[in-house]
Amino acid sequence: MSELNSRKDGAVILVGVDFGLPHFDGELEELGLLAQTAGLAPVARLVAKRRAPDAALFVGSGKATEIRELAELHGASEVIFDQALSPAQQRNLERQLGVAVYDRTFLILEIFAQRARSHEGKLQVELARLQYLSTHLVRRWSHLERQRGGIGARGGPGETQIELDRRMIGDAIRRTRERLAKVQRQRGTQRRQRERRDTFNISLVGYTNAGKSSLFNALVKARAYAADQLFATLDTTTRHLYLGDARRKVSISDTVGFIRELPHGLIDAFKATLQEAVDADLLLHVVDASNPHHPEQMGEVQSVLREIGADTVPQLLVFNKLDALDDTQRPLSLVDEIEVDGVQVPRMFLSAHTGEGVAALRAELGRRAPSVSGAMTPESDAELHGPPDGLAQSPH
Repeated sequence: MSELNSRKDGAVILVGVDFGLPHFDGELEELGLLAQTAGLAPVARLVAKRRAPDAALFVGSGKATEIRELAELHGASEVIFDQALSPAQQRNLERQLGVAVYDRTFLILEIFAQRARSHEGKLQVELARLQYLSTHLVRRWSHLERQRGGIGARGGPGETQIELDRRMIGDAIRRTRERLAKVQRQRGTQRRQRERRDTFNISLVGYTNAGKSSLFNALVKARAYAADQLFATLDTTTRHLYLGDARRKVSISDTVGFIRELPHGLIDAFKATLQEAVDADLLLHVVDASNPHHPEQMGEVQSVLREIGADTVPQLLVFNKLDALDDTQRPLSLVDEIEVDGVQVPRMFLSAHTGEGVAALRAELGRRAPSVSGAMTPESDAELHGPPDGLAQSPH
């Protein structure tokens, strides 16, 4: 059972620190959604302003006292910070507050651990969790510090236990990487088979909860899990989509979703799944048009695409959730272009929920996919591969 879900009441305090950065979420809205996705119940939120993190307590002693009083008032058993904490800060805060303290990175890892269903997805999450744990042993073994020797002594039972645990975790990381490499080789074989069939590959990418799985279902009439929450599904699913205008099938993949400050361990661990985007012939960048923060979310997606080397793949922006816009917000045209990183990118508005604009998107994909002669029919619109070899990133 995960550490977060082992708590009985799940009542948590959310804490964010404003260091003057432009992307700061003053309402802690996304952190609250992440907490709810993990099965927790936020009961209070606290925002602090600082020029720089406090080395010992991140928020300083005054704010730490305020957080402790807030936790006591609401009966909260956990505190979650919107920023990453160092192992020492986490340990010091737990001593000061008297409750469990976690950070955004750990929360995202917990959600991925809960949601991963495929073999590869579970391996990738386990690798990321082990890498995170390997840097946070100082907190988990702080109860052994008093076993060390006196002044001037070095080593001791506590330090030995930490080293033993580091070795055990290191061995687990090595074994997990070996198992993951085997699965990745299998995925590579599948990819080469698609390439030999001259398959036109389309990948859906986007910020979590932008509606990627809903659009995927609308396009291929699949049954991928979709819900109005962060990281509703993590497993990548690939299907064949028949495009009548091009008289051919294309391969379309519903890949992992992105989020602000995605743990780098996850990016490293999910290289195989993200490779679907790198190898794609076209990226459908799905955007939640109803979210007021969608420009920042688009920036986060572009940043990760650059990191994995997929920023040069042609993109088609798909502004989803048209049905959630009121009449004053609806665009004058459902097809236009906008500038992304200095490049004009075509954009289409649609609603995967109501189906408005989906036919136009299929027609556009038909124009982009090279026509192929032959007896390809809609009956060929079958599953290419699914959860058994797919991962689980992102969140939809």
